[in-house]
Amino acid sequence: MQFIKFAGLSARQFDISIGASNGYTLRMKKNNASIGSDVIENILKVYPQLNVAWLITGEGEMLKKQEEPEILDFDQLPKTRKQEIEQLIEGKIKEKQEEELKRLLKEVTEEIEKTQKRIKE
Repeated sequence: MQFIKFAGLSARQFDISIGASNGYTLRMKKNNASIGSDVIENILKVYPQLNVAWLITGEGEMLKKQEEPEILDFDQLPKTRKQEIEQLIEGKIKEKQEEELKRLLKEVTEEIEKTQKRIKE
């Protein structure tokens, strides 16, 4: 009921929005009954801003904390973040190059050993 009041809805409007029967919310409150997982799932689909833990236990914050919007455009990132990303990329490139060099060195060493072995025979 707390969220219904917060959202400015009537119990009937809320019931309709989550696909519950008319009077469902008021019956649950009156009987101090638990709602089913299917109803919880519907509520969270319609109202994703609700904190799941609060919805189930009544404890904690009612709404999820606002997350910072994800910036997908590299040019829009702050300079320090760009530098961090560039350093990570450079590190990964170096790792891959070192792995490739080790692999090539191993192949060349094995080839030399095979050639030397053939010469001795």
